[in-house]
Formats: sequence, C-alpha cells, structure tokens
Amino acid sequence: MSLDEVERKYRVILCDLWGCIHDGVHLYPGAAERLQRWHADGRTIILITNAPRTADAVGRQLERLGLPPVWDGIATSGEAGIACLRRTARPVGFIGTASDRADLEGRGVAIAEGDDFDELACAGLDETRRTVADYEEEIRPLVARRVLMHCLNPDKLVIRGGVAEPCAGAIADSYVELGGRVEYYGKPYPAIYRHAMELGGNPPASEVLAVGDGLNTDILGAARMGYDCVYVTGGISGGEGIPANFAVENGLGGWQPVAVVDSLA
Repeated sequence: MSLDEVERKYRVILCDLWGCIHDGVHLYPGAAERLQRWHADGRTIILITNAPRTADAVGRQLERLGLPPVWDGIATSGEAGIACLRRTARPVGFIGTASDRADLEGRGVAIAEGDDFDELACAGLDETRRTVADYEEEIRPLVARRVLMHCLNPDKLVIRGGVAEPCAGAIADSYVELGGRVEYYGKPYPAIYRHAMELGGNPPASEVLAVGDGLNTDILGAARMGYDCVYVTGGISGGEGIPANFAVENGLGGWQPVAVVDSLA
C-alpha cells in the first residue's frame, strides 16, 4: 500500500527526520513537498528526532537545508535529556562537539571542567575522534568510577551525505560493554513520544501515523506506543525490509506496518 493511500485517515503525522527528510547534508527528493501537502491538508506535523540538540537548533538546521517551516512541533532526544541534566546536583562531564556543548550550556546544563563529575552527557562524536574505538581510553576509567552516562542520541549509526557515521548510541553501547551505566533518551523510549504527543495536542493513538526509517528506533518505539507505522526503507536500512520475526522478537504480537515505502516522494 502506498503512503498516499494510508495517510488520509490520520490527524497527526509523527515523522522522523534523518533518513526520511534529509541525510544530514541534503533534503531527500519529494520530502519537502510531502510535508507541505500534509500541512495544506490541515494535519498536525510533529517532527521527531534522536538529535542530541534543542528543538530550536534542529529547526535552524532544517531551514538551512531549505525545508519550509511547515511543522507544528519538533521533539528531540536532546530536549528530553536536557530536562534531566538540568536537575543534576553537580556539573556533568561531556562528550560531543563544541556546538552540542553550547546548546546544552545555553539551556542551563552545567558542564564540568576536568574530571570532577559523577555523571556525563554523551551527545555523540566530537570534531576529531571519528570512531567509537577512539573513546575507549576516555570512557574506561569512567566505568571504574561508576559515572552515569546520559546518552542523548540512542542511534548507533546515521548516513551523512552517503557516508556511515557512528552516533552517541554506539559510544553508549561500548560503555555498557565495559560495565558502565547508561540512561537513554529518544526513540524507542517512551518519554520522547509523550513529549511529541503533548506538542501534537495529545491525540488518541488511533489518529497518529508514525513515519520512520530506523527499525529498532523509529518503528519499534512507535509500535510499542500503539501508533500505525510507515517504514521508509531508503534511509538507514539501505533498502532492506522488515525481518519476518521482528514483531515476535519484540513482543508486538501480530503487528505489521501499514505501509513500506522507499521514500516520502
């Protein structure tokens, strides 16, 4: 079934960004036009992303990429993490880019100087260390100190301009393998969906259509919330469909997506 056929019955569209709307460098062909049609039809469009940044920062990125501001809200994993980090008793450690750090500090998150911290915010790779292995020397001592890592992006991998790039989730996985403790924010965890639905006016689940390309983030999280799902195969999956045992292995019973499409075009 095509996206055109299934989208008509839903009042709220919950749409992933990276892998559906853009690849971090360019908008996908037809994505902006699809959002504009949803907007013109009066649907509420909530963009949902595991970006470790604020909604404002993501909005500015979308505008730089050339996407018209046709959305009604942006739910980010960064916003969910910021809410928690602002409540910490002491400044926290940090892994990520300078711009990610500025976003957090601009929202009132205190970042520690040096090693005097017992919690750490992980927003992703920094500007110079481009593999997960590059971080082991830094994070291994933190495991011994029982530092709690706050992972602001559970994604393990994105495709930026056609090139695979590890995300904060991959660093967090390495931390767990070393014996560390991690709190995750974003898809597929419920908090980001509750935030997204507040932005969308708290509609019943039957009125929500979730669109995403990440099988174990976008699709799994939305399915667990009871939303109908459209799986976009042209993003991170590289054209692969949904494994036959996906629903059973994840406790979803007889769940199936309402559509599987290559793109939003």
